[in-house]
Amino acid sequence: MLQQLKSWRRRRVLRRHAIADSLWREVTAALPVLQGLEAGERERLRELTTLFLHDKDFYGARGLEVTPAMALHVAVQACLLILNLELDPYRDWSTVILYPDTFVAPREETDEAGLVHSSRHELAGESWDGGPVVLSWADAAPGASPHGPGTNVVIHEFAHKLDMQTGSANGLPPLHRGMSVQVWSEVFTAAFEQLLRQVGQGRETLVDPYAAEDPAEFFAVASEYFFEAPAVLRHEFPQVYRQLVLYYRQDPALRAGAPGGQCDPAIFPAPGTPC
Repeated sequence: MLQQLKSWRRRRVLRRHAIADSLWREVTAALPVLQGLEAGERERLRELTTLFLHDKDFYGARGLEVTPAMALHVAVQACLLILNLELDPYRDWSTVILYPDTFVAPREETDEAGLVHSSRHELAGESWDGGPVVLSWADAAPGASPHGPGTNVVIHEFAHKLDMQTGSANGLPPLHRGMSVQVWSEVFTAAFEQLLRQVGQGRETLVDPYAAEDPAEFFAVASEYFFEAPAVLRHEFPQVYRQLVLYYRQDPALRAGAPGGQCDPAIFPAPGTPC
């Protein structure tokens, strides 16, 4: 009975709150990350996005007016992550907040002596456990990629949301049946430590060095590259890429016309870099 009620509610929402064709075409055409999706995938993505927009409230901060196109732009990318996972990972929160630009968030950290240190950080995005996703529209808007190819603040913050399902962001989201926590941990730990060494030695990295902050950031950044520049991630960390294929139940590198799917000189600066 419960499943029948859920199915009825889903059909009702999809019927009553359908996204206008013109708006859908306008927004999705401006998102290269969607290139290569098959017709069935696009239909499923549209359904998930419709349900997401119905379930979540969007608010603008500092006087920003959130238009339907802006909300759809964020929602469709959020739902790309869960294209083959359904909406359950996003169930325990309800709000997306958009700032016009970067915003300042207070932080408190306790040192080894037990002293609490307060600081303020300028952010382009933030995810709260059980709370909102907060984004800078200047960093999330169509065409924005302030930190170079492969980066996407929307995907980054919603990857944190997936990670937080276990109660904290630690780089280990709940895995599907048949996936190994041990294998995941070994693969991600090895890749994280490799990147940490590269950054510590001052070497240039194909993956954003911000991923070396901690395991949670490594997972979020790896998720950005998985969708935005799959060839980069598959080349740099092939085992991480394989684990993300299993987790997201997608393989973006195989999609025709996918961004970062070829040896793009903007991404692979060295001629002849293998994909």
